[in-house]
Amino acid sequence: MDRRKFIRNSTIVAGTTILPSGILFAKDKGNIKLGYIGVGLRGRNHIREGLLRDDVEIAAICDIQESSLKLCREQFVKAGKKLPEEYTGSLDAYKRLLERKELDAVIISTPWQFHKDQAIDAMNAGKYVGCEVIAGLTVQDHWDVVNTSEKTGIPYMTLENVCYRRDVLAVLNMVRAGEFGELVHLEGGYQHDLRDVLFNDGKNFYGHGVEFGQEKSIGEAQWRTQYNIDVDGDLYPTHGLGPVMNYIDINRGNRLTNMVSFSSKARGLTDYVNKQSPGHPNSKINYKNGDIVTTLINCANGETISLTHDTHLPRPYSIGFRVQGTNGIWMDVAKSIHIEGKSKSHKWDSTKEWFEKYDHPLWKKYADIAQGAGHGGMDWFVFNAFVQAVKQKKQTPIDVYDSVTMSVVFPLSVKSLEEGNASQDIPDFTRGKWRSRKNTFALDDSGF
Repeated sequence: MDRRKFIRNSTIVAGTTILPSGILFAKDKGNIKLGYIGVGLRGRNHIREGLLRDDVEIAAICDIQESSLKLCREQFVKAGKKLPEEYTGSLDAYKRLLERKELDAVIISTPWQFHKDQAIDAMNAGKYVGCEVIAGLTVQDHWDVVNTSEKTGIPYMTLENVCYRRDVLAVLNMVRAGEFGELVHLEGGYQHDLRDVLFNDGKNFYGHGVEFGQEKSIGEAQWRTQYNIDVDGDLYPTHGLGPVMNYIDINRGNRLTNMVSFSSKARGLTDYVNKQSPGHPNSKINYKNGDIVTTLINCANGETISLTHDTHLPRPYSIGFRVQGTNGIWMDVAKSIHIEGKSKSHKWDSTKEWFEKYDHPLWKKYADIAQGAGHGGMDWFVFNAFVQAVKQKKQTPIDVYDSVTMSVVFPLSVKSLEEGNASQDIPDFTRGKWRSRKNTFALDDSGF
């Protein structure tokens, strides 16, 4: 069965298991209309997911670059779908898109500096918001997003796909089954060599050239590189933090309390540019962001978390997950698990048998459908979760409090470093509701 037909046939069944009474089928009208703000590389990944579904109509897109719009049009033509209405010409063009009353939701995939205003405007226009990371550049930005979501009653969801990674969800099952005992310490991060993402030749997205900025490059190099020149901090905390928050019930019986960040010297980007193009002016820039930024976090229930931002040096990709409790440990880099009394003494087990035993119902049910989606299938799951929430008029599984909590580490890490590694209090965006909220993330195979 193809992906379109499976989704159409399974949507109703998948949505019924955890919807609260009174909301069940309140919105489900068979399909929804989406608008996309930003159709660069990441936005077009979400376009691809939308085009594969019969329950989604992509009615409008917005981007200020004709090159991105052109590539997006080609996606629609190839899929045999009606071209969406386009909005372009200025940074405020998205506001005209938001005036379309028939739109149920928007997907925001623009550079980070635009997320907060675009999300707030979308919520004020009554549209569900699915936003790429980051939620905002300052702590106040994050409060503004929360306040708007609360005022309007419109859900906001950070599209953090790693929360749906297959091994991540298997470990969530293990945590809930008590295999690790009481959790004590967790680790994660964004450990990804981005050097050929941050620089290119203006013609190829990856692997060529050492230019950046609007005039000389394309893709993320047009805007993302500048953050590494201007800012020292953990620029991308959500991949590591989002999943481990679910393991220890953050915002749902537990919360992050305070944090401190440390930054290494910055040598990687200078070295990369000089190796690719000796003497190039971009090798003489003072890149402010340290090559390795480490953030340590305390939790209300006594756990500690370590996050690592590592994107400027040669290395294979890794989130660097570690989940450790009184009964055992999982480390994703080694693909290893040790459970006391079940593993051989002082020996690692391969994750294979453990993850087969605890494979999450979501993956058991939808793995074939997600095959071919971005990032090993994760993109299908996070996109599907958002779409299902919009269709059912339901709260998103990653809600506004989760979204800002995993994102606010960015500006707080910058402040910690500016203040000489000073500890920073992490806001309680739930205003105390964390004490009584329950963790319902991925409890079953409902698709949420």
